[in-house]
Amino acid sequence: MSVTRRVVRWVDERSASAPILRKVLRYLFPDHWSFLLGEVALYAFMVLVGTGIYLTFFFVDSTNDVVYHGTYAPLQGQHMTEAYKSVVDLSLNVKAGLLIRQTHHWAANVFLVAILLHLFRVFFTGAYRRPRGLIWALGVTMLFTSLLEAYMGYSLVDDLLSGMGLVIGYSVGLSLPFIGANLMEWLFHGPYPGQHVFWPRMYIAHVLLFPILIGMLLTAHLLLVAFRHHTQFKRRRAQSNHVVMGVPTYPGQTPRSIGLMLAVAGVLFLLGGLVQINPIWQWGPYHTYDATNGAQPDWYLGWLIGGLRLVPGFDVVIGKYTLIPNPFWGGALFPLVVLGFLYFWPWLERKWSGDHGWHNVLERPRDNPRRTAIGIGMISWVVLVFVAGSSDRVNLVFGIPYTGQIWFYRVFVFVGPVLFGAIAYWVCKELREGEKVEEDRHRAETEARLATWSKPSQSSET
Repeated sequence: MSVTRRVVRWVDERSASAPILRKVLRYLFPDHWSFLLGEVALYAFMVLVGTGIYLTFFFVDSTNDVVYHGTYAPLQGQHMTEAYKSVVDLSLNVKAGLLIRQTHHWAANVFLVAILLHLFRVFFTGAYRRPRGLIWALGVTMLFTSLLEAYMGYSLVDDLLSGMGLVIGYSVGLSLPFIGANLMEWLFHGPYPGQHVFWPRMYIAHVLLFPILIGMLLTAHLLLVAFRHHTQFKRRRAQSNHVVMGVPTYPGQTPRSIGLMLAVAGVLFLLGGLVQINPIWQWGPYHTYDATNGAQPDWYLGWLIGGLRLVPGFDVVIGKYTLIPNPFWGGALFPLVVLGFLYFWPWLERKWSGDHGWHNVLERPRDNPRRTAIGIGMISWVVLVFVAGSSDRVNLVFGIPYTGQIWFYRVFVFVGPVLFGAIAYWVCKELREGEKVEEDRHRAETEARLATWSKPSQSSET
């Protein structure tokens, strides 16, 4: 008797769970590399939780002012917060502290990249269609929750760059109509930086509340995927939405998934040990009177900086009351438009196409040119705004005038998505036409060959 059978029998004798275990072990996973993107995100999140627990033993969530007298000479005698000092000490004095901290940072980047790529795969293949609309909504919620979680972790360090980023976030919060001022007063207990109560709140949210929320969203996402089963690419023309193909949990998927988990963890720890990221001791501590030119946030927030820079300087004013301040348009409305598009797209597509059926077989991007064109247009819109956020760096490195860049992007962020979407639509149509011509040629050759074989053989009389 195999080891698996003995284990199942032992568990079943004590829990009567053999039918459930049998169903779990026979669950079929799609055999395509793109489905591993979701697993990469899962395993990066596991590394995030593990390294984050280690970091909590050394981080001090306090903005009390201290004077640095540590091992890093350039900071000697400088005033800084306890939070910043604790991270500098963690990075330079604690054994494996820098390794774990940089691994944690890299894992956050990989986690967000994997979610984005997974979202692109789901969008362009139509995997969000019925009956998986709720799964799509949970994934979108997880993405934006993770962005906020990463922003809080980035801000906790209280170095010069993260301090400036938190000021920008505070300004965007103030710009929210009607509720902005009261909301920021409640969070900060006064004008930024407030009365030193925001840091403990942000710390608890970052290390406890948001990880639990992301874990719950991830669990619900995976359970719904299992209940509705994975989608799959069409392998043969006769394949229907009622046929499930793939590899079983064991012995097919389990070794593969364990290998991927070890590979993700190994690569993240290699990055943490070999590739420097966010050297906060070089930026220095944040003070309200300090600023630095060329400062950029982490890449996942670059598109919001671009949105803030592209909106012209105007406010909506009624009498003496500023109803909508300028930062609202690029810092709050722009991400809300992107979020709304992602949430409501499955419903919009159903209304547009009239397709209310259930789909388990995926489409290739070329199979639905309209969806592909809209997706490319939306992605190019966000990417162009993201690139516009680096205009100051381009000016600093290449000498291209900052104002000229901003005016170019103000026009091209509306022209570019339409252009790129039209090109994507044309490419998809051409690919489909090329396939149709090839299929017609193949069908004609097959019919000619069959006709030749079906002719009666003629024997010559001798």
